[in-house]
Amino acid sequence: MRGRRPRSEGLSARPATLGPVTVPSLGVHVGAREDDANPILEAAESGADGVQIFLADPQGWKTPKEHPHAAELRDGELDVYVHAPYIVNVATTNNRIRIPSRKLLGTHAVAAAAIGAKGLIVHGGHVLAKDDPTVGFDNWRKAFARQQEDGGFPLPILIENTAGGDNAMTRHLEAIARLWDQVGEFGAGFVLDTCHAHASGLDLSTVVDEIRGITGRIDLVHCNNSRDEAGSGRDRHAPLVGGEIATEVLVEVVRAAGAPVILETPGGPAERAEEIAFLRSALA
Repeated sequence: MRGRRPRSEGLSARPATLGPVTVPSLGVHVGAREDDANPILEAAESGADGVQIFLADPQGWKTPKEHPHAAELRDGELDVYVHAPYIVNVATTNNRIRIPSRKLLGTHAVAAAAIGAKGLIVHGGHVLAKDDPTVGFDNWRKAFARQQEDGGFPLPILIENTAGGDNAMTRHLEAIARLWDQVGEFGAGFVLDTCHAHASGLDLSTVVDEIRGITGRIDLVHCNNSRDEAGSGRDRHAPLVGGEIATEVLVEVVRAAGAPVILETPGGPAERAEEIAFLRSALA
């Protein structure tokens, strides 16, 4: 099942299923926009149950400001998730990155909790090529332990698997297991990104059981297709139909995980609405 092209020619085609289940919350990622953008409106136009947003520049170190739609996000019915900036890397041995990364993770956690988010998503990060990966896993433990001394994070921290990098903390199953040996006791959550898993060479037909066997949980699925072949190490998302992963494989990952879903696929509300409707039908 790894790396097969979709047989479906469009979203009207329904993949084979293993039987009816409760359809999980299906949401969409709304990228960094101007302050007057309304993620609630975009989620509604997509027919989504949830939304994932940034609270600051995803490539910057700025402290998040109060979101202009904070009250509606906090008091509304959408499942809200916040993605930490991509530059956050608490694993690295580079003090200029690790120390501000810890601080930024904490400030984003507070800001995410203030809008009622269900979790703060952060990439697993990596260490330098010359470093022993053990140091990176230990740096993750220290990040949680030091936060614990200050009362802990105000919402779940959901660590996401990544696509590439030989010294990445969450690319390979063995690395994820070593990371969880360090952070599992702190209640860290896990985000399974299907594009990242495919790109890293993980087998999507078994990855849900394998991840659960390591972490005991999958809190969120980033359901994304890939523009590149399995094992490429490249993080380039594609629409649900038309990428290198068979669409029915993506559906079965979602079904097996039984967790809320966020689509980070290309396009706007029109494309996302079609994908959301397709997933609901396929899972019903």
